[in-house]
Amino acid sequence: MAEDDQAHLDRIFKRFDTNGDGQISSTELGEALKALGSVSGDEVLRMMGEIDTDGDGFISYQEYMDFCNANKGLMRDVAKIL
Repeated sequence: MAEDDQAHLDRIFKRFDTNGDGQISSTELGEALKALGSVSGDEVLRMMGEIDTDGDGFISYQEYMDFCNANKGLMRDVAKIL
């Protein structure tokens, strides 16, 4: 992954991780997605279920990166918005 791409992904993670604890909660995910446009609580839960692969209720940096690597086009679009 290019250094510039990694910087964009890190910036997005930090934007979603509003309390800076190194993980994204469902509340943080929901707030960030609402800022990008309308999203329902069910959509947030669905996304958490997809990205939070260990089921601990948080998206770790590694889970985030795994999602980014599997969805590169989507993440490029998100980087443009944020």
